[in-house]
Parts: sequence; structure tokens; C-alpha cells
Amino acid sequence: MKTFKHILVPTDFEPSSAEALDVAISLAQAFDAKLTLLHVWEIPIYPYMEFMLNSEVISNVEDRAVKRLDEAIAKVREVLPSANSMLKTGMPSAGIIDAVNDVKPDLVVMATHGRRGFSHLMLGSVAEKVVQLSPTPVLTVRPKQSS
Repeated sequence: MKTFKHILVPTDFEPSSAEALDVAISLAQAFDAKLTLLHVWEIPIYPYMEFMLNSEVISNVEDRAVKRLDEAIAKVREVLPSANSMLKTGMPSAGIIDAVNDVKPDLVVMATHGRRGFSHLMLGSVAEKVVQLSPTPVLTVRPKQSS
């Protein structure tokens, strides 16, 4: 039976990521595994946005990312006191793969947003890219269907 010693959980703080985090916490408890919560933040840059992007805007976005990650890891530590957090900057899929290469987890647990059709085509899928590129197994958690 495969055991997991370290689980990496990327989050974008959406409800679907919270569902994946719940699964990861259960797995970490079952296997007495270390858990690292990861958030990758980016600022979309378009040619026409140069007037809006400055160091203050970037600093504010980063400060908000740090605050959200701190809040999320505090909740995780109520159940898993040894949990860690990690913050990266850049494209989410690339940042997640960088984190996989940095921390070398045994498993990545992440959400899918369940997009299909045109929205999937236009927005792509971070989870899909991570599954394709990760040297580590990836467990994807689909969002619950609303009733």
C-alpha cells in the first residue's frame, strides 16, 4: 500500500479548493503526512495595463495574497498543527510545478473548477497542466454539484 509522507495542496481560495483541502487534510491525518498549502498569485499583464501597474499595486496584491494564505493555513493548523504554507508568484500551473520540484511531495491534491466546453477552451485548466507536467501523482477533486 502506498503511503504519503508529504502532500502539497495548491489553493486559489475558491470553494472548490476548500473541498480539495478537506480531502488532503483527511489523507494527511490517515497517513500521518506533512501538508503544505500553496498559493500562486499573479497579476495579469496586458499591453494596455501599463498605466495601472506600479509597485504599490503589485505590493497590495501580494499583501492580500499573504493575508489570505495566512488565514487559510491558520484554519488548517487547527487540525494539523505542523502544516506549512508556501507562496509563489507567476502563472499558477508553472508555480505549482516549481513547488512540486522544490518540496518533492509524494502527492498533490488540487481542485478542478469543472469548466467544460468554451470556458475550458478559453481559460484552460491549471489542474490539467499540472497533471500533465507533474513528476508527482496528482489527485484532482471535482467540485460538488449544487442541488
